[in-house]
Amino acid sequence: MRVVVVGGGVLGTMHAREAVRRGHDVLQIEREADARGASVRNFGLVWVSGRADGAEIAVAQRARELWAEVPGISFRPHGSLTVCRTEEELAVAKEAAARPDAVQRGFQVLDAEQTRERNPALRGELQGALWCARDAIVEPREVLPALRLELEKSGRYQFLGGREVRTVDSGEITDDHHETHSADLVFLCTGAWHSGLIRELTEDLPVRRVRLQMMQTEPLDVPLTTAVADADSFRYYPAYSGPSVDALAPQATIAQQHAMQLLMVQRTHGGLTIGDTHEYAEPFNFDVQSDPYDYLTQTVEDILGRPMPKITRRWAGVYSQATSDEIVVRREVAKSVHLVTGPGGRGMTMSPAIAEMSFEEIDR
Repeated sequence: MRVVVVGGGVLGTMHAREAVRRGHDVLQIEREADARGASVRNFGLVWVSGRADGAEIAVAQRARELWAEVPGISFRPHGSLTVCRTEEELAVAKEAAARPDAVQRGFQVLDAEQTRERNPALRGELQGALWCARDAIVEPREVLPALRLELEKSGRYQFLGGREVRTVDSGEITDDHHETHSADLVFLCTGAWHSGLIRELTEDLPVRRVRLQMMQTEPLDVPLTTAVADADSFRYYPAYSGPSVDALAPQATIAQQHAMQLLMVQRTHGGLTIGDTHEYAEPFNFDVQSDPYDYLTQTVEDILGRPMPKITRRWAGVYSQATSDEIVVRREVAKSVHLVTGPGGRGMTMSPAIAEMSFEEIDR
């Protein structure tokens, strides 16, 4: 079978990989020369810990298993620490660690000394942390080229960058180079691109776009041995919802205005990727705002107990998020043409399992 995947981000590339794994010939088409969207503008977190009960945590756990099997990438099963700086925040961690599935999620409450043993870079004032052993890290700017390189070894994979798909009919795709590509099966994994061809194929999609701001620093001179979050992340992940979260003090005004949480990951070159904000109402600003960066910088320095390395990059990104209860919005928009979009901030984490699910649903 010949499979065409439209979209060069992590969701599209994982669909291409799954197709190759199943013995199919694959053509992947990307409108940019290389992916430039949310797939390369994120933390590279395989974030299992805070997922909702039921299907969401099941998919995240399966994706974690699949990520660990991907050859040729930097997969680091380093876990995460959600740092608690007040007794109220530590109470949330204790409530999470008392969940019936705490062992499966890798939850454990650490006191301040145990937290620093786990991650000696955390020298600021803290009460403890929630350790999440199932969380992991990949390199978002490196993983897509590495995946494509592995796929090319199969002899059944081709990547075409700088091509925008113009028409999609059953069995045939045309691009803006006036070339036609045959296909037995098509996956449209176009990320936050909801207009143009996608709108022509289907207008009724339960999705919205979300904008974020992030930054990266010069290398930190010590290892950050885990991914790090602050307790504001408790407010955003459904696994932590409960009386202890409800009892937390209100967020700082700037954090509340920008729907912020701190996530921090050390890259393989030593620099820190830090974020993030969330903006939900379009039209989005075309510029980046300084106040959130200042707030994040102060939070990082409070947790590290030292000045943060110099910021070298700032950027904004946009991803597609389902507004329904679906983990991902999957629709057959024409015969053998499947649109897969809207994973939101779960895209990097769940993409291998989402791709596996796409083929399993089609094969039923």
